[in-house]
Amino acid sequence: MSTTTLGAHRLRWAVTDTLVLTGRALAHWTRQPGQLIAGLLFPVLLVLMFGYLFGGAMSVPGGGDYREFLLPGMFVMTMAFGIEASYAAVATDTARGVTDRFRSLPMARSAVVGGRAVADLLHSAAGLVVMLGCGWLVGWRWHNGLAPALVAVGLLLLLRVALIWAGIYLALLLRRPESIVALQILVWPVGFTSNAYVPPETMPGWLGAVAEWNPLSATVAACRELFGNPGWGGDSFAAQHALALAVAWPLLLVAVFLPLSVRRYRQLGR
Repeated sequence: MSTTTLGAHRLRWAVTDTLVLTGRALAHWTRQPGQLIAGLLFPVLLVLMFGYLFGGAMSVPGGGDYREFLLPGMFVMTMAFGIEASYAAVATDTARGVTDRFRSLPMARSAVVGGRAVADLLHSAAGLVVMLGCGWLVGWRWHNGLAPALVAVGLLLLLRVALIWAGIYLALLLRRPESIVALQILVWPVGFTSNAYVPPETMPGWLGAVAEWNPLSATVAACRELFGNPGWGGDSFAAQHALALAVAWPLLLVAVFLPLSVRRYRQLGR
């Protein structure tokens, strides 16, 4: 068998195994609809809470409706909080020995983590659809046409892909479901130290600089621009090049955590 033929065979093998394990994850959700529904409704609760409870006290620099300022940030935060679900699923399988059983089977080594990544991305896409619908009901709109809106959705899913691989790697590294508390302690401050809820210019100088360079802030600012929603502007490099950074940050995270995840999976049990 030639090298090209062998490579094509291995690729088909990896894709087939990945799809099988993706189906496994989807089957778990269909058998536990309560958990799936709760995961989809949690972002809706955040939108209603921030939009209606706190929205009346918020003002947008330069004017504009706070809910239209808020919703792109909420879309990004939904993608960010999804890292906890990815972590919990992989850590649970690892702790229960499911991952070890997969490693003993004749399957592609990348399929276990790849199947989880694809399944989580599909779940996040469904959650994003729910969020877009909720935003539409509370008065949020996109104003620059369908094509820029689809680009914004693509950036949101790209960020989610990056965070999926980060969650998978951390789960394989720590291997304990209860360690998710430590992940939450990290995720929530990173999420709130961004421009998702308030403009960085309202923060202390050093904290505003941190918020501007937060990878989440790049996606938030790019989505606001693409959707035509109110933004905070700014003349820093991060503010002026939000769209480029919204692509660069996730690609950098994928380049770091995807190979680390596959390598860590291969090292389990050593």
